[in-house]
Amino acid sequence: MTPDFVVGFGRQAIELCLMMALPMLGVGLGVGVFVSVIQAATQIQEQTLTFIPKIICMFLALLMALPWLMERITTFTRDVFLNIPNYVQ
Repeated sequence: MTPDFVVGFGRQAIELCLMMALPMLGVGLGVGVFVSVIQAATQIQEQTLTFIPKIICMFLALLMALPWLMERITTFTRDVFLNIPNYVQ
């Protein structure tokens, strides 16, 4: 294993983690901005008003993105296991 391979493998794993987190983080960001605008317009500053909609929407985004997420992580894991002999050399 060369240092370039290890760095490339780590980069690929980090990119996969970021891609898997992106749907939930994007939905959380969108809902957070929307709720903040509503709170600013109505001057209601309740903390649970921002927390509960974000949690619900992020959970729904997770449910919707779950098939895609499972396909990506399964493909990555399968590729890692199939290439173990190449990694050892």
